[in-house]
Amino acid sequence: MAQITNPSLRNKTIYSVYVRNHSKTGDFKGLIADLERISNLGVDIIWLLPIYPIGAEKRKGTLGSPYAISNHRAINPEFGTMDDFSNFIEAAHGRGLAVIIDIVFNHTSADSLMRKANPNWFWKNSNGVPGSRIDEWSDVIELDYSIKELWNYQIETLKDWIMHGVDGFRCDVAPLIPLPFWFDARDACSQIKPDTIWIAEAVESSFIHAVRRMGFDCLSDCELLEVFDLSYDYDVYPDWISLIYGAIDLKHYVDRLRIQESTHRESDLKLRFLENHDQSRARKLFATASFDRHITSTVSSQVQGSSHAGYIQSTLAAWTAFSLFQKGTTLIYAGQEYMASHQPSLFNRDPIDWLTKSDVNCVKHHSLLIQFIALKKSGIVRDGYFWYPPAPAGYIAAAYERRDSNTSLIGLRIGVFNVEAQPSCKFNIGTHWGELRLDAVFHNPFDNSKSVLDRGILAIDDQITILDWGLID
Repeated sequence: MAQITNPSLRNKTIYSVYVRNHSKTGDFKGLIADLERISNLGVDIIWLLPIYPIGAEKRKGTLGSPYAISNHRAINPEFGTMDDFSNFIEAAHGRGLAVIIDIVFNHTSADSLMRKANPNWFWKNSNGVPGSRIDEWSDVIELDYSIKELWNYQIETLKDWIMHGVDGFRCDVAPLIPLPFWFDARDACSQIKPDTIWIAEAVESSFIHAVRRMGFDCLSDCELLEVFDLSYDYDVYPDWISLIYGAIDLKHYVDRLRIQESTHRESDLKLRFLENHDQSRARKLFATASFDRHITSTVSSQVQGSSHAGYIQSTLAAWTAFSLFQKGTTLIYAGQEYMASHQPSLFNRDPIDWLTKSDVNCVKHHSLLIQFIALKKSGIVRDGYFWYPPAPAGYIAAAYERRDSNTSLIGLRIGVFNVEAQPSCKFNIGTHWGELRLDAVFHNPFDNSKSVLDRGILAIDDQITILDWGLID
């Protein structure tokens, strides 16, 4: 976490939108019409995927990838005009929502205005031709940050968008751009807007190794957090996928989470997510993975006696609640709130199917998400010490705790999540918090019901259990 990061980001939730596929009209006006519903979720920040004109050369799909940008200082005419964008900013701010935009500074489209004006600003392959070091990125050409004039131009672009009213930036493949550039960019933007939000799309370790083996620099997660407020959760995301598919067990995954906490500074923040525009919808992921596990493993005897759909519903609910409970800022990808299963194309007109809003189970999931977004705003989430205590088999537990100057426990929030459809269990809380060995009374923050420990033992029979003790706000 950069030294000037606001710790209140631990209380925040981000809602990610691809304007092209969010509404029937696929423009800023359609998004403005949905702002009240989005605001009612309780989210704090809207992140817009790239809003710029898209190049025509080597275009993917019918309309092209939003990450193949022809002009970083203009608005994609599909979405409207700069005035329409300004109207959106004003409408979002009027509802208390901050707006961050996608910054794609590693590359441009092959026919970008930047290439036409400054062809020497681009990385060239062994044949002396502008291109991309990543074969999959066939519709873009990469920039060369050894050229100082490029730095100055890009920083001016960031400053221009701040002047248009944006509140921060999600920076695409940030590890491929030199760290000193990001320091210079943040310093320059802070002169205009000190509280600008900076999110780094960190990359998985396999990507880092691949790029470094090619002889190029690729920043680590810890390096990025020297300047960025948040970095992607990709250091543990592959382990989560392995867990969902049964390749590793829950204990292994929780150990990875503990390593993540111990190898980062306590103040570092991660962007927590189950899905995003680059990854599978969580509902689809669980539908595929849980079916495989239902047939090939004995993860839970409960699964054998329940419907496949019911198992997906309960497991997805538990993981959604856990994602929102974790320390960090949570990302919700538009449609996730109603358990959408279809992943909209980045390259074509492919609107989100909002019909799931009328499904009873999806409405229930929507309500759960709202509850946990609200829970995230508690003071103990902002300043409490976060860790993962051991939990009964098939459960994952997390906790925020407050202590006074004498290290005495004065506040505690515990979350226990039944992520593998296990039967009821007993959780020995007194083992981890000796002050609570006797008959401590916990409060449920959702209904204010009470739970009394029996000699430090808590009986758990709910899929999701959240309990508060002492000073929370």
